[in-house]
Amino acid sequence: MNTLNPAQREAIRYLDGPLLVLAGAGSGKTRVIPHKIAYLIEDCGIAPQKIAAITFTNKAAKEMQERTAKLLKGRPVECLTVCTFHALGAKMLRQEAKHTGLKPGFSILDASDTAALFQELLKDADKGRVRMIQNRISLWKNALVDPEAALGVAADALETQAAQVYVDYERTLRAYQAVDFDDLIRLPVQLLAANEEVAHRWRMRMWHLLVDEYQDTNRCQYRMVQLLTEPRASFTAVGDDDQSIYGWRGADVENLSALRSDYPNLHVVKLEQNYRSTTRILAAANAVIGNNPKLFEKKLWSDKGRGDAIQATACRDGEHEAEWVATKLMAHKFEHRGKWSDYAILYRGNYQAKAFEQQLRAHKAPYVLSGGQSFFDRSEIKDVVCYLRLLANGDDDPAFIRAVTTPKRGIGGATLEALGRAAGRRHLSLFAAAFAPGIENDVNPKQLAAVKEFCDFINRMEWRAAREPAGQVLTDLLRAIGYEAWLFETCEAREAETKWGNVRDCVDWLAKKGAEENKNLLELAQAVALISMLDKNGEEQDAVQLATLHAAKGLEFRHVFLVGVEEGILPHRESIDHGKLDEERRLMYVGITRAQMSLFVTWCERRKQGKEILTREPSRFVAEMGDDLKLAGKPREPTADDKEAGRAKFARYKELLARK
Repeated sequence: MNTLNPAQREAIRYLDGPLLVLAGAGSGKTRVIPHKIAYLIEDCGIAPQKIAAITFTNKAAKEMQERTAKLLKGRPVECLTVCTFHALGAKMLRQEAKHTGLKPGFSILDASDTAALFQELLKDADKGRVRMIQNRISLWKNALVDPEAALGVAADALETQAAQVYVDYERTLRAYQAVDFDDLIRLPVQLLAANEEVAHRWRMRMWHLLVDEYQDTNRCQYRMVQLLTEPRASFTAVGDDDQSIYGWRGADVENLSALRSDYPNLHVVKLEQNYRSTTRILAAANAVIGNNPKLFEKKLWSDKGRGDAIQATACRDGEHEAEWVATKLMAHKFEHRGKWSDYAILYRGNYQAKAFEQQLRAHKAPYVLSGGQSFFDRSEIKDVVCYLRLLANGDDDPAFIRAVTTPKRGIGGATLEALGRAAGRRHLSLFAAAFAPGIENDVNPKQLAAVKEFCDFINRMEWRAAREPAGQVLTDLLRAIGYEAWLFETCEAREAETKWGNVRDCVDWLAKKGAEENKNLLELAQAVALISMLDKNGEEQDAVQLATLHAAKGLEFRHVFLVGVEEGILPHRESIDHGKLDEERRLMYVGITRAQMSLFVTWCERRKQGKEILTREPSRFVAEMGDDLKLAGKPREPTADDKEAGRAKFARYKELLARK
C-alpha cells in the first residue's frame, strides 16, 4: 500500500457499495485491481473463489493474474476467476447447459465461420451488404434485441432484411448446437434474468466483482454485471469516459453515466495523477478532451517535468510525410541512443501503414505491425481446431465439412450436398445423418462408405479424447489422417515446414495446457475458440511499433509520431457526417496520451486518393491542443546533394560508434 497514492488506496479499500474508479490515461489503473484482489484476500479474509475480475482481452487477463500472484507471494490463486467477459459467459453456458437448450460441448463459431453462414443465408448479396447485415445483427445482440424485436425496430430496408436474416441465423446456430461470440454474453444474461435459481447460484460465487475498461462495455455486458451483483451491488468498475473509442462495435460510453442513475449510492474515486507523460503532453491532451461534454470532471497532472515541446509538422504529401517521419525517427534515435521499441507511429486507419513500412525498410529500421494475422487464424491451425470442435460436438456442421475434406479423402461437394439435403429433411446434423435409416437411398453407396469411415474414426477419437492425455490423442489423430504428409504434398517445402511447425507448436501448447489444468481434449476444445494468439513467453521485439490508434490503446511509448492528423482522416469523414465527433476527439486524446517523453504530429497539404490529389487541412484537433506547440511549415524538399550529405554524415556517426 505504501507504493500507492491516496486515490489508489481509497479505491482499493472501499467496500461499502458500488464503486466507480475513474482512471485517467497513465494513472496506474493496472495496479488497482490486482492490489484490491490481494487486499480482499489477505486483509478482509475473502476466499479467492468468491472474487472475480473481468477484462476484455486474454492478454490483459493474463497480466492481471500474474500481477495478483506476485502480490499474494505464492499463495494458491487457481480458484480465483480472472478472465474475459466471453470466457466467463462460456463457462456459465457450459455449466448451465441444461437450462439453455445447448449441450455442454456446444461449438463457438469464429468470425470466418459466421461470415460463411451469412454468405450462405444471403446467397445473392455482395460481400459489403453481407458485412453490414452481419454487423447490424451483432449490434442488436449486444443491445439485447432478439429477432422478433428486431423486426419491430427495423428502420430501413437494410435493417428489415437484417431482421429477417436474424431469424434464420439463430435457427441455424441452434441446429448446429453452436453460438457466436455475441451469444457468449447475451445467452447468460437471458438465463440470469429468467432463472432465479441459476442467478442465485452464480451470485453466491461472487462476493465481489471487479471490471476493467468499463467504458468499453456494451449494454449486454452492463446487464451481466448488474445481474451477477444483485442485490448487494458489490462491484468495482474501473474505466475512463475519455478513452471510450469502441462505439462502432457496440461499446456504450453511457454505461458510465447509467451507473450514476442506477446506483444512487455509487462512490466515485478519480485517479488523476499521471505516471507516464510530461506536463506538456498532458496539457495538450487535457486541452483537446476539454472540448467534449464531460460525464465526470477530471484533469490529469504529472510530476514528470515540462518535457520537450510537441512538434507539429505540415508535409507536402503522404510520401513526403513517411519520408520525414522515418528520417526524424532515425536521427532522434541516434541522438538519444534509444531502442527501436521506444518509438511508435500511430495512425487512424490500417491503409496508412504502407508508406511508413516502405520508408522504414529503406532505412533498414526493424518494425512490427499491429493487427497481424492471429496464430489461430492460420489455415493449418483452423484445420486442427475443426477436428477439436467436431470431437466435442458432432452437430457442428461447419467443423464437419472442413474436417471431412481436410485432408482430401474422396469426399467432394456432390456427396456433401446430397448428405446435406438428406440431413435437412430429417432435421439432423450431417454427422448424425450419415447413420440415419434409409440414408443409402440419398447418398451414393461408395461415397457414403467413405463418410461413415470418417465418422467411425471421429467416434473412436472422441472416446479416447475423454480418457487420455490431450497431447497424445491429438498427435495420434494427426498421424492417422496423414496431415504432415498432406501438407508436403500440397505446399512448397518451405511453406509446408512452416505450417507443420505451427501445428506442432499448437499440439505442444494444448498438451501443456491440458496437463497444467487437468483437462482432456474435449474440455480444451472450447477454450481454444476463445484464444486469439498462442501463449508464448517470448521477449518483446526491439522494433518500431506501427499501429492504429484503436490498437494502441493501453500501450505506451517514449516517443510517438501521430501521423495523418487531417480533417477527413482524424476526425474521420464518416464520423463528422454522422455526428460522432466526440468519439474521434477521444481517439485523438488516446493517441496523445500514448507518449511519455516526446510527441510529433504530422499532416499533409495534399494527399493522393485513388487517382485524385486532394488538398488537405490540418485536423481541428491540432488547434485544440493549445499554443504550446512547435509548429513547422512544409519542409524544403531534399536535393540529391542533401541526401548524399546525409548518408555520409550517418556513415561517420556509425564509424564513431564502432570506435567506442
